Amino acid sequence: MEENIHLIESLLEKATECGKTSYELVKLQVVDKVSNRISTLIPPSIVMITLSTFIVFVNLGVAFWLGEILGKIFYGFFVVAGFYAIIAFVLYFFLRKWMKRMFYDYVIRQLLN
Repeated sequence: MEENIHLIESLLEKATECGKTSYELVKLQVVDKVSNRISTLIPPSIVMITLSTFIVFVNLGVAFWLGEILGKIFYGFFVVAGFYAIIAFVLYFFLRKWMKRMFYDYVIRQLLN
């Protein structure tokens, strides 16, 4: 009888150890996935911020330059705004479905990795 009790206690100890090990494994897998996602996200974000800053200053320069050529500074800003309105029009009416599919596929690939 005592031998059965000892076997049951041993079995419970091993089951507890297995549960703790499984918990640690899941915790490490979550840490791995989160750190992978963050390390995948941060470098492109830094590049996008730097590129956005560059584009803003180039646009300001072009707007002031065109404004000087056209005689009034605000004309340059209207020309630059019109250029972006045309780009937005083309993107919205001609490339919207393609861009949606591209981002959709990218997000799915990232989530499945």
